[in-house]
Amino acid sequence: MSSAHPTRTALIATTVGLLDTHTLEQIRSEDVLEASGISKGSLYHHFNDFSDLLNTALVHRFSSWVDRSIELLTHVLINAHSKDEIFAGIEHVTELTQGPEGLPRRFERARVLALAENNPQLARELGEEQARLTTALADLTREAIRRGFYRADLDPVSVALFIQAYSFGKVLDDISSERVEFEKWKPFISGMLRRTLEA
Repeated sequence: MSSAHPTRTALIATTVGLLDTHTLEQIRSEDVLEASGISKGSLYHHFNDFSDLLNTALVHRFSSWVDRSIELLTHVLINAHSKDEIFAGIEHVTELTQGPEGLPRRFERARVLALAENNPQLARELGEEQARLTTALADLTREAIRRGFYRADLDPVSVALFIQAYSFGKVLDDISSERVEFEKWKPFISGMLRRTLEA
């Protein structure tokens, strides 16, 4: 079965949309079928069971924000003519992912990781997706090194993990009773990345 089948895609998209307004526990298979207009038989043709669909939707939501960041960074890298343009692009992505408006998405990603602890299928699917995301970011790092924007001695996979780690780690500040002002956090991250990565 192709993962790009329109019915499968519609079921995933419907479930992803329902997660905007419902908790995982609130969503029933009937809700997805009614909202999508797809039959129960089709659901079970494309997924082992309803929890399989829920896991797939969670993984999709988990990775969608990183995919968006990868798209933005790819655009920056393709069009950059200088190191300053590269680092301005990274700063823009930092604003999008770590600013106050990104807080709900950061918490959601943390919840999905917590769910994976006792859900082997979700853990496996998240692991595969995480490997894909890290590879994509590592590929961007390799290209930045090739173009002379980043230091040549950097390990691209380590850079990819580091970028994801500080982005994800912002959740620690999100729950703090005394948060760091974003206008202080942003230049710190930008400066740190520049000192660490710049050729």
